[in-house]
Order: sequence, then C-alpha cells, then structure tokens
Amino acid sequence: MGDKQTGSDDTLLEKSSLYQRYLAERDEILRHKWLESEKEGHDIGFERALVDWVLNHRSKWRKKKPALNHHPPVSFNAIPRGCEGA
Repeated sequence: MGDKQTGSDDTLLEKSSLYQRYLAERDEILRHKWLESEKEGHDIGFERALVDWVLNHRSKWRKKKPALNHHPPVSFNAIPRGCEGA
C-alpha cells in the first residue's frame, strides 16, 4: 500500500514547478561552487557558495529564467482549522 502512494508522490513532486525551480537553482549553486572553488584553489563549501550565489547572482538568474518563476503563491490560510499541527 505504501509503495503505490510513494510512487504517485514522486511523480507529483517531479511535475511541481516549485520543485523544478529548486532543482534549477541547486544546479546553479553547485556550478557557482565549482567555479569559485577553482578560482580559490580549494573547495569553498556549499554553504558559502549558496550565500554568495543568493546575494550576488540569484535575482539576475531569475530574470533570465521567467518560466521557472511562475507558480501559485503558497497560502497558509488554505489549511483547514485544526489541521495546523498534522
């Protein structure tokens, strides 16, 4: 029973535009990490690459990738009362 649900969850996740944007941004961060590490001659680490990329490159990258930015806003008002902790 659990395997069937997991398979459909995986398919839903793969089709999610928000998840696709996450994957695309992660790829860019890893690329940035590699480039900056090559420049410095040592691994700068993911956290440093992430912070640097977000602060210095993310907004320009997002403007170049408008198709990845179209997803419905998350509304926490849509959660039925009593289900917040579920």
